[in-house]
Amino acid sequence: MVTAITQGVKISVETMYQDEFSNPGNDHFMFAYRITIENLSDYAIQLMRRQWFIFDSNGTEREVEGEGVVGIQPVIEPGTSYSYVSGSHLNTDMGSMKGNYLMHRLVDQTDFTVDIPEFNLVVPYRLN
Repeated sequence: MVTAITQGVKISVETMYQDEFSNPGNDHFMFAYRITIENLSDYAIQLMRRQWFIFDSNGTEREVEGEGVVGIQPVIEPGTSYSYVSGSHLNTDMGSMKGNYLMHRLVDQTDFTVDIPEFNLVVPYRLN
């Protein structure tokens, strides 16, 4: 698990290779990741947008950007957390992802950016 704290928001990431949804013979490797967002600040925040940078080990880079996560823009109260699971595919058996969330502080209507730490996506047989 990797973790980062930006402006009172802690992001933790766990990854899982999805063998049943992968097809290595066709260069399709599917990964799931669980993100936990903890609000360590004193104010309620809302996740407005996400931006991802996805890297394959062959040098290919993709960017994915859009509103919210998994179809919602969650409000996270002080001292609470929000978790979700999503996924990404690679064309190689290892790579990485990193990104950021655009957050909105409800008390003063201020927007700020929170870093999503870089995490590796690796097929288990590559770890031996």
